[in-house]
Amino acid sequence: MTESTQSSANTFNNAVLFDLDGVLLDSREAMRRAILGTATAALGRRVDESLLGPDLDRLPHYESLAHLGVLDKETAFGAVWETALAVATRDTVLFRGAVNVLRTLRARGSAIGVVTMQPRTRLAWLVPEELSSLFHVVVGWGDAEPKPSGAGIALALEHLEVHPARACFVGDSPTDIAAATAAGVPSIGAAWGYTGSSLADHHPTVLVHALSDVPAAVAKVLG
Repeated sequence: MTESTQSSANTFNNAVLFDLDGVLLDSREAMRRAILGTATAALGRRVDESLLGPDLDRLPHYESLAHLGVLDKETAFGAVWETALAVATRDTVLFRGAVNVLRTLRARGSAIGVVTMQPRTRLAWLVPEELSSLFHVVVGWGDAEPKPSGAGIALALEHLEVHPARACFVGDSPTDIAAATAAGVPSIGAAWGYTGSSLADHHPTVLVHALSDVPAAVAKVLG
């Protein structure tokens, strides 16, 4: 878990925690390419885009790979997957306005955190420094029980010394909403992400349709 750039929670008015993929990082197509590339290498035949379907890439990558017939954990988590992901994400970009949104929140006194299913070791090549330099804390795969558990959110808030009542979580998947609920923090549903507007069916505290609307949504749920 990355270290906070501020030593005391008393300097923070609140904490805004974000999922990474589909919220700050526009990585959906890259993840699809990585899944298909890994499956092609593992199965020894070309895996067509149509076999992945429109919704399977909303699942953790290893579940999508299992659906395609890749059941070996070493393949799903090892060098084949890491290489496919690194190649596929070379051209991945941030959602428009991501840096400005985080700067706006920091200027208001918010701590900024990321709770992601990505290992923190990938952030150096997944996330541009102009964005990652704005994070006060990152909780990644292996740091805590993964979402839909609220453990990652709780760990981030413990590190920041911010009470759940003064925090919120921005996510684009049903597991993100469930994790926020489990951690006792309000959720801001990111309808621009993987799940789209159907995320409303999972009852986030607030649903917003553009990343630029997040600061107003934070003000609404935290006061």
